[in-house]
Amino acid sequence: MNTISRIIGGAALAGAAVFGVAADADACSRILYEGTDSLYVVARSLDWKTPIPTNLYVYPRGIRKVSSDQPDAISWTSKYGAVYAVGYDGGITEGMNEKGLVINGLFCKGTVYGNEETAKRPPMSMAMFVGWLLDLNATTDEVVKVLEEQNFNIGGATFDEGTVSQLHWGVTDATGKSIIFEFDHGKVRVYDMGDYRAMTNDPQWPAMKAIIDYWNNIGGKNMLPGTVSSPDRCVRANYFAHHVKPVGEADLGVSIARSVLLNSSVPYTYEIEGAPNLSSTQWRSYSDLRDLRYYFDIVTNPGYYYVDLKEVDLRPGAPILKLDTSARDSKEYVGDVSKHFKKNPGFTPMY
Repeated sequence: MNTISRIIGGAALAGAAVFGVAADADACSRILYEGTDSLYVVARSLDWKTPIPTNLYVYPRGIRKVSSDQPDAISWTSKYGAVYAVGYDGGITEGMNEKGLVINGLFCKGTVYGNEETAKRPPMSMAMFVGWLLDLNATTDEVVKVLEEQNFNIGGATFDEGTVSQLHWGVTDATGKSIIFEFDHGKVRVYDMGDYRAMTNDPQWPAMKAIIDYWNNIGGKNMLPGTVSSPDRCVRANYFAHHVKPVGEADLGVSIARSVLLNSSVPYTYEIEGAPNLSSTQWRSYSDLRDLRYYFDIVTNPGYYYVDLKEVDLRPGAPILKLDTSARDSKEYVGDVSKHFKKNPGFTPMY
């Protein structure tokens, strides 16, 4: 059965109910910066009400992995090397592989992963899902093909005292082609982003797209929505991503993408009386899909740093590498941090 609903452009929801979305506790943002000379930078923020310890791992090609500790789990051998951002040292939040494919997970409370039909399929842990896609696919179209087949049943452990990871994902490859995919009661819905360059959290993409279109018709030169709600952040990010200068210089392009993302991030320790669960930005990442540099930006650090996938050993048999972002000297990291990665047996998935 084909469970994909592909929406390119098109159908928008209207009305007061769409535009009156309240601010949620989760508050991640993702933008695509399009430069010149094939430069694309994906920038995202990770927002949560409490710190989410996140370390960086570089995995070479040729490693055998499994999707779950349950019976009939999917097994595979990695075709591409990749850098992963791993939350709680137990689950892959996002990553970029050596082909310039980046996948980022953002909270979306409208997500319902499964139904009676998907329950019969091989188990896929949230801890390994992004890794599975990055390990075996080079392009956005290849990811779409895997999603169309949907031969998996996604699920996983809770975190932060019982929170369920209700996510949707942004995918972009080295050509800039981008999709969002979401789970709707077991059905995977894939949306071609076209020229839209931002995503945040709720509502799901058809409704969010309608909100962006509404503000595009108003025009952002003199007025943009300014709160930290998911729709407001998405509108601001999309507007500025379209109105910054395209450049071909990687360092400058990353800086421009960073400035756009900062404009749609939630200030650290942001508080409102009576709303104790508001999220604020914990860290940001910037994936340069042309030059294969993955930047990491912890908001309490004075600087940010990167790993260059063209400079690390991704050959089969090479060691797994880990960067402990909480190490005593980590606040001093700036620029290339390859020398700070240490050999490691790999993270233990929280299946």
